[in-house]
Amino acid sequence: MNKDSRSGKNYGFMAFLPMIIFLGLYVGCGIYFTIQGTESPFGQMPRYVAVMIAIAVALLFYDRKTKISDKVDVYCKSAGETGVMMLGLIVLLAGGFNGAATAMGGRESIVNLGLTIIPSHFLIPGVFLVCCFISTCIGTSMGTQVAMIPVAIAVAQGAGLNVGMAGAAAIAGSYFGDNLSMISDTTICATKGVGANMKDKFKMNFLIALPAAIITIILYTVLGSGGNGEAIQAGSYNLWEILPYVTVLGTAIAGLDVTLVLLIGTGMSVVIGMSLGTVSFFEMMQAIGSGMEDMFFLAVFAMLVSGMIGLIRYYGGIDWLVDTMTKKIRSRKSCEYIISLISMAISGTTLNNPVAIIIAAPIAKILGKKYHIAPKRLASLLDIFSCAILMLVPHDSSVLLVSKYAGIGYLDIVKYQFYPILLLFFTCITIQFGLLQTSDERKWAKKLKGKNQVNAEV
Repeated sequence: MNKDSRSGKNYGFMAFLPMIIFLGLYVGCGIYFTIQGTESPFGQMPRYVAVMIAIAVALLFYDRKTKISDKVDVYCKSAGETGVMMLGLIVLLAGGFNGAATAMGGRESIVNLGLTIIPSHFLIPGVFLVCCFISTCIGTSMGTQVAMIPVAIAVAQGAGLNVGMAGAAAIAGSYFGDNLSMISDTTICATKGVGANMKDKFKMNFLIALPAAIITIILYTVLGSGGNGEAIQAGSYNLWEILPYVTVLGTAIAGLDVTLVLLIGTGMSVVIGMSLGTVSFFEMMQAIGSGMEDMFFLAVFAMLVSGMIGLIRYYGGIDWLVDTMTKKIRSRKSCEYIISLISMAISGTTLNNPVAIIIAAPIAKILGKKYHIAPKRLASLLDIFSCAILMLVPHDSSVLLVSKYAGIGYLDIVKYQFYPILLLFFTCITIQFGLLQTSDERKWAKKLKGKNQVNAEV
């Protein structure tokens, strides 16, 4: 059998049943146990089990005349695609770097440096800026939230400021870097999923996020003034321990291959940590291994989902979806909106933006090729919308952390979430008016416009 061929039967919409089963089991059980007040509600039905059940359905209940071994070959070919393997390698390297940098004291130094430079009259916007800086350097919203939310709440309480606003600022700053960082799993998934260059995606993302961040800072400065003027008490920091983060950020922006960037960052962390005597060689190796293990789930999950999507494509599901969307999509503008909404919907339900991007990226890549949308634009849209929604939903871990430490409700936090609203607003403006397009995109749009005018005259 030709492994690149389609199934003898085109299942159309029904080809997506495995995906629906996966989301139903994982998200449905998570929502149910959340309502029941169960601890770790989304862990009751592990994502691996849910996706394996969906894969079993895809293998057993479709195209029964084809041997299971042939369908497994289709699955394995998609699961082992170059982009998926590269994604796995990069997220493991990113995990290893974070483990090494944290072990030698880098994360603690970055937090303390940020807290040291915040002026006492600039507390809440300062919290936002520090979280932006930390999350961009370490590439994880959760790591920033765990480190900074308790500090932000304590600072706001001590200074007599609004704790809901301080918590919202910490959440927004944490996702700012998650969306932009070169070593963020969402950035890696988005760029590798659609074949974009990280440097190009960063530039586009930054140009969209910058005005949203500036207005957010202004709003927090105006609304967050007051309090008793108490200064922030920060611990000590070592600039040598911060150097690997700065190096990774700088070399990645300069365009160096991300694999080499992460290897350099990890090597620097090992050398600096051992030179300073903060960690031994084997302790560092264990930290790198632990960091890789933290990211291992993402590498494996990407392969599982990619293989499932390969089966969906084999059964005609992707062709059906593209054809259906094409009938409804009247322009590249509407195509960009639909891609964005798909990413946002999956992220908001699974509470996992890398997972949302892994699922949505293959569809976005196909539609983007059809409508001549640049890969960097696709990656930016997937990343922005998957991150923004998590700052606004009540069941995200960041909101729960603020609620726990500050003793306040969801509405007390979300009403100060200016950044995600502004980020979505400026992204929609970019889509609506075709801003930040490449020269090839503009040429294609001009050609399409001329073609439409000719058809209208005919």
